[in-house]
Formats: sequence, C-alpha cells, structure tokens
Amino acid sequence: MLDSRSSKLKVVDLFCGAGGLSEGFRQAGFQILAGADQDPDACATYATNFRSATAVCGNIRTRNIRERFLEKAHDADVIVGGPPCQAFSQVRNHSRLIDDPRNSLYREFVKVVAEAAPMAFVMENVPGLQQMGAKEQVLEDLSIEGQYLVQAQLLDAVDFGVPQTRKRLFFIGIRRSIGLAPPKVIGSGASSGLTLTRDFHNGRPRYRIIASDRLYDRPLLDRLLDPDDASIVSAEQAISDLARLRVGSREDCDVIDKLSDPMSAYQRHMRESHATEITNVSVPRINGDTKMRLDGLPPGGNYRDLSEALTARYLTGQKWGPHNGSGQLGRKHYYAYRKLYPQFWSWTLNTKADSVYHYKAVRALSVREFARLQSFPDSFIFTTDSRRGPLSGRMDGGAAHSRYRQAGNAVPPLLSRAVARAIAKLLQRTEPRSKTA
Repeated sequence: MLDSRSSKLKVVDLFCGAGGLSEGFRQAGFQILAGADQDPDACATYATNFRSATAVCGNIRTRNIRERFLEKAHDADVIVGGPPCQAFSQVRNHSRLIDDPRNSLYREFVKVVAEAAPMAFVMENVPGLQQMGAKEQVLEDLSIEGQYLVQAQLLDAVDFGVPQTRKRLFFIGIRRSIGLAPPKVIGSGASSGLTLTRDFHNGRPRYRIIASDRLYDRPLLDRLLDPDDASIVSAEQAISDLARLRVGSREDCDVIDKLSDPMSAYQRHMRESHATEITNVSVPRINGDTKMRLDGLPPGGNYRDLSEALTARYLTGQKWGPHNGSGQLGRKHYYAYRKLYPQFWSWTLNTKADSVYHYKAVRALSVREFARLQSFPDSFIFTTDSRRGPLSGRMDGGAAHSRYRQAGNAVPPLLSRAVARAIAKLLQRTEPRSKTA
C-alpha cells in the first residue's frame, strides 16, 4: 500500500488513447486530471472511465486544444504520454529527431513538459527508439536544457504481472532541482527466465516451456503455474473464467453470475469491482477456412504448424479476403492463425481481432479478453463516440474494430502501475507542488 500522500500527486496524460497509462497511475493512487487524444472514440472511452478527469479531444497542435490541456498540465505533478515517433529509424548524425516534421507530436510532448514544468514525467514508446542514436537524442531533448535528469528503461509487461509479453521503452524524467535520480523499475525477470519452445513429438509439432532461472529463490516456472501467484500470469489464468463466450455472439454485455467463479488470483483481481455485469464480451464470427486451420493447430501454434493441405488459400470453396494468385497462403498470413498456449502468457497483441485465437475454443477473443491480456480490470469499459460516420481523428473500420484497436494499442495498466509506484515512492520524499508553484 502506498503512502496516503501519493493521493495528492496529480497526473495529466497526453496522447492518452483509451487510458492505459492513466489507469496504472490511478491504481497507484494518483489523481488523474486530464487526458488528451485526437481520436474521438478513444476520448469517449477515456471520458467513460475517468469521470472526474477532463477528456480533451482534438489535435494538440491546434491552439485551443493545446491551451485546454496546458491549463490542466500546469496543475500536474507528473505528465505522462506516448507520442507517435515516426522518423526514428531515419536518424543520422546530422539530423535531429525533434526537428523532423514527422515527429511533430513528439515535439509537442517535449514542449508541454517544458512549459508546464512538472516534478516528473514519463514518456513511453516502442523499443525501436533505441536504434541508430535515437535514444540519445530523446534523452537530450527531454532533459529540457538540463532541467531534468532522464533515464531510459526497456520494460516487458510480463515482468509486472501482465499475461502478455509487451516491451516498451520508458523515459522517466525527474526535475533536477529535486536532487533525486529517476527510479529504477524492477520486475520478476520472467521474460528472460522462461521461454516457450517448439519441437516435434511423433512427427507432430508441440510447444513446451523451458526455464533457465536458477538464480531465483522460487523457480519462475512454479510461480507461473501457480494460479494463486499473480506475479507471473498465463493466458489460461487470465481468461479461463470467460470460457462461456460464444463465437458470433452480438451481445456485448453479460451477467457476472453466469460466468464461472474466478479460477486464479489474477481473475479475482480483474473482477474486484463487484459489478453485476461485464461488458465488451461479444465474439466475432469466423469463416469455415479459419475453423479448419485452428482445428489443425496445437496450443501455442501458428501458421508454421499447418499441414500442407491447410496452407491452401481457400479450403471450403468460400472466396474471402485478398489473395496473391498462388493458391497458397501469402506472407501476410505469417502472423495469422496464432493460438494461445494456456500455461504461458500471450505474445504482443495488435489492433485486430484475428491477431490471437483462443487456446481451446475455436474462436477469436472478445475485446474483454483482449483487455484481460492487457491487464485492464473488468470495470474498464471500451466504447466509441456515439456519432456515426467520419469524424476528425477517427480511424476507419467501424466501432467494433475501434474497440479492439483501443485495447490492443494501450499501455498495460499493471506495467504503468509499476512505473507509477516507483515515481510515487520517490516523489513522496519531496513536497507536492502547489498550484502557484
């Protein structure tokens, strides 16, 4: 339990999306003042789940949106966010990341930190930002001409109780005048100590967990397989109580009493709100070809494990989706037909419903199951703006796809919570900033 003073620490979230970073900081005891994003659907989700915060919807580069967000940011002790950074892979010795027009949103994050001058900030981004000198440039930019001490840490969500491997690069900055270095965030080590490997048994592919964790007091594999240990969580421990969900169901809400009792500490934690209903439970339909391929895969399997007969582009005669003219699955299918391994965590989710399939049932996952694999509590509702049709900032694909995209793009709250707790522990040693500071 955190010191009660952490409740006095205030946060704003720039490029908030659905609110994964904000949710983690809220769980760590912070007060969420505002979140800003240009996607109206993500803003609707944010407003639904952070009712006491201000959802600022629009392009942060426009004057009125920037001023609305800065009004809240000036009262914040911590600024967090994950700005898109598109041009890092083109960094060269004679070009600066912050000057590239493709990185204008990253530049806005730096400018907001410089103007609001919080005690601390967190910027998260893709691991590729470490390449080709980009990380060093970001460290320099975020130091705001030496006003902040900044450290970069590559963290994997699975090391913080998230049932999914998801590596993110976190830049944590602390105002130099505080006199303290950015905290080090330390997890379980499961990501480096446990591996899901593929071999063959009687000529058929199978998957097994290999442990290389002799340095740990309690073997990581024991912790992973223990349903009462929520420090390392498997896919089965995350979603097995949602087994009653049925493919093709359009009902997006279910009664909690109809679900199985929680089967793990993680499930108990996700269901702590004691709500009577659970949302985001509809499951998309799948076609006959996909059913045949899933039936032919072992748990943990993917396209590599399909028999030659199942690699034909069309199996049931139904023509669907693009094809390359070869009559076989193309390269774009190499990351399709991926089936969870029940006793291991999930791979990194993306924004599409067909990026992962259930380990047992022949179906894709619901948005709620995406949310479970991301560590969002069941009380967190993914929704969309009620207005129909094109809106400024809205992405194509419709409401259902938007909810998957929001869940799949988010920072896992339990990962965010670990970062938030480390910052809270440090800032509790200082006086919280006043509104007039």
